[in-house]
Amino acid sequence: MDFIWIFFAFICGLAAKSISFPPSIGYLVAGFALNFLGYQADDSLTILSNLGITLMLFTIGLKLNVKNLFKSEVWLTSSLHTITWIIFTVVIIKLFAITTIGYFAELDLITATLIAFALSFSSTVCVIKLLEENGEMRTRHGKLAVGILVIQDIIAVAFLVFATGKMPSIWALALLFLFFVRPIINKIVDQVGHGELIPLTGFFVALGSYELFELVNVKGDLGALLIGMFLSSHPKASEINKSLLSFKDIFLIGFFLSIGFSAIPTLGMLGLATLLVLIIPFKFTLFFGLLSLLKVRCRTSYLSALALSNFSEFGLIVAAISVANGWLSNEWLVILALAVAISFIITNILYRYAHTFFGQYKEFFYQFERKEFLAEDTFCQPKKAPIVIIGMGRVGIGAYRAICEHDNTLVWGLDAEPEKVDWLSKQGIQAYCGDAEDAFFWEKINLPSLQLVLLALPNVIDSKSITNQLRSAGYQGKIAAIARYDDERSQLEEFGIDKVFNFYNEAGVGFADESMMLINTKK
Repeated sequence: MDFIWIFFAFICGLAAKSISFPPSIGYLVAGFALNFLGYQADDSLTILSNLGITLMLFTIGLKLNVKNLFKSEVWLTSSLHTITWIIFTVVIIKLFAITTIGYFAELDLITATLIAFALSFSSTVCVIKLLEENGEMRTRHGKLAVGILVIQDIIAVAFLVFATGKMPSIWALALLFLFFVRPIINKIVDQVGHGELIPLTGFFVALGSYELFELVNVKGDLGALLIGMFLSSHPKASEINKSLLSFKDIFLIGFFLSIGFSAIPTLGMLGLATLLVLIIPFKFTLFFGLLSLLKVRCRTSYLSALALSNFSEFGLIVAAISVANGWLSNEWLVILALAVAISFIITNILYRYAHTFFGQYKEFFYQFERKEFLAEDTFCQPKKAPIVIIGMGRVGIGAYRAICEHDNTLVWGLDAEPEKVDWLSKQGIQAYCGDAEDAFFWEKINLPSLQLVLLALPNVIDSKSITNQLRSAGYQGKIAAIARYDDERSQLEEFGIDKVFNFYNEAGVGFADESMMLINTKK
């Protein structure tokens, strides 16, 4: 990659960050700026982009429970949305054609359907980055959005097989034998330890699965996603995921730059792209309506729908294939690239105010909520336990056990992962499943009975978000949190959290205190 690309990406990313926008918006602008200045993308940028997408899908798989894909609110919402969206968008495109607007007039029914299909998908890259930057990957609406994206990716792979004529070979059936060698794979991962082999293991498995699936004519990115899901239950899955985060973010810069390099737009093309972006509100309304109809709580439906209200990079793949086959003119590739880029920017801007907007107009959204809720959206608060620990990882479990040494009736734990809660219950820990970032959750809790909330979360954004929800719901008790670095500790204290413990400093203090007891015992 040329240094000039890195320079533009850094300057534009820093500029976006300085005005509180995600750096990815800056990378999009950098791509268009470089293209306008006459720079051309080469193979290294394509390789970088592909690596980023492969690693992203692999890390999604590591955090995904395959059972979630079979829930009706996931697969049925995704399927009905695609069908309804295509019908609606084809009608809109034909209306544009009747009014002889630009390139719309040249589209027949088949090509109009093809464009509508391309625009039906939401961007996996944009949504995942959005959720990660807001610390919402493990929330109810975050997991719901990711599940819908995975179903869309599966539909996308099916289309690519049809459009390219690249049928899976007979040897694709041999992939089923991966289930039989799973114990061997797990054993190998067990042996890698906790050092530099951890990220190398992630690269090996992600890229190896990509090549393995490509070898039998199955899309490699789907292979990375499936193998990630295959390893999601392994104890080292979380560690591998964390070790790949920085690599994935750097490689994805290539993806955002590549969108800008797709073509140089004209004002007319920008106008047509803007027309396409104007139908995104229907995408939001459709997602929100379907999720609400399937008994998902209105706040979860609202946030999931808002995150998914954008166009996908897959639209560019469809356009490229269609141009190569002579189904679309090359100008449509530019128009769709612009529409995708604009939708990314709008989604990132709107989502910044998503929680505030819902708080102001929640009564309006509540009228669309069903009276019956899904089982995982209901919660029964334990009585006579004034302390709750949010985030039952190693720190949360340690805090729980320390409190229980004084009195085991004082505390209960809360975690967003149902599987984690089941495991904790088997260990004799009083833990419950719930989304602490959901304002509705705290509105249904008997807050006067709570005296202390411990935020055992490593992410500062998560701690701030939950603190906001607690204060908005009228919580009057104390809040304590953990931080990894001194600047994070200062942020949380300035935010109004009563006590913040530096994760590493407190670990050192505890280690010293316990060790000193060895000397005291001898005396």
